[in-house]
Amino acid sequence: MKIKPAADEYLEKAKQLSEDESQRLLSRMRGKPARKLEDKKLTTLEALAIQLEIDDELLSEWRKNMFAIKEKEEKKAAKEKADKASKEKK
Repeated sequence: MKIKPAADEYLEKAKQLSEDESQRLLSRMRGKPARKLEDKKLTTLEALAIQLEIDDELLSEWRKNMFAIKEKEEKKAAKEKADKASKEKK
């Protein structure tokens, strides 16, 4: 897996992070970006930008999955309500 360069928008976001936010973001870094940062193949700013992008992708995927789960729960609740109503009619 090759690491793609950080997008300009994420580089800008990374520049605006406070020292505390940067440290927290770096602490979540795993895999190739972390190794490349250690090997000095990436600057800290580039690594932060890549991690921001990864976090955004993960958050987007999580939201999509949560939406699907909520839809399933709503359908199940509607079906249970319909089943309960039909039993009461009998």
